[in-house]
Amino acid sequence: MNTRFTMDPISWNEVKDLDSALCVYEGDGDNGIEIYFENEEDRDIYLSLGKDHRITLQGNDSEDYVAEG
Repeated sequence: MNTRFTMDPISWNEVKDLDSALCVYEGDGDNGIEIYFENEEDRDIYLSLGKDHRITLQGNDSEDYVAEG
């Protein structure tokens, strides 16, 4: 499953024009997240943070997990 995150994680502004916005894909191809940015500077700042400080999706396959929705 892929997820689309349209709030710029640097400025926290909603990115409205996704067709022309810069995007970074984090994930393995089957499961990942598309992260959109208002501008190139915000994208570059995000990429410079390193993997330990980026947005990631984590599954929960423990027996205690209850899916809601």
